[in-house]
Amino acid sequence: MSVDTRPQQISSFGRARRSFRDWRGRRPFWGGLWTLLAGIPIMYIPYQTMTLGDLHIRLATTAGAGSLIIGVLLVVLGLTLWFQQQSRIFAGVAAILLALVSLVVSNFGAFLVGFLLALIGGALGVSWAPGKPVAAVVAGEESGEGDEGPQGERPPLSLTKETNGRHRAD
Repeated sequence: MSVDTRPQQISSFGRARRSFRDWRGRRPFWGGLWTLLAGIPIMYIPYQTMTLGDLHIRLATTAGAGSLIIGVLLVVLGLTLWFQQQSRIFAGVAAILLALVSLVVSNFGAFLVGFLLALIGGALGVSWAPGKPVAAVVAGEESGEGDEGPQGERPPLSLTKETNGRHRAD
């Protein structure tokens, strides 16, 4: 028996890791994570009290409730990106807009940390697109479907004005 024909021993950790990888691949995981993490400093920093020796510095702003609402909304939008992939465009745009609002409301977007995380997370959420299933890709290649012509070869590319991709603009 060769090494390749032996059945693999998969532990419960290996199954859980593979299951998490499959779950992560079907949604804008990183966009949701960055958006979720952006809400934490925006919620926390305006209510934080720092101490330097005997000096207590309170960073509470007049819009402390606004920064709390923005932070909670960013956390909810991050979870929305994970569990409702159909609304990824809305959640991404809303995260970007809340990041811009947090600059004014929440101590420069919680000292630019939450602002940058929300911008990156929202952009990743907007730009994510679901992939094609593997079986559909393989079937499309075998049947000759796709961008190719009826003979199975691609038409020549032209950058001139008289063609628009595949057809001539007569």
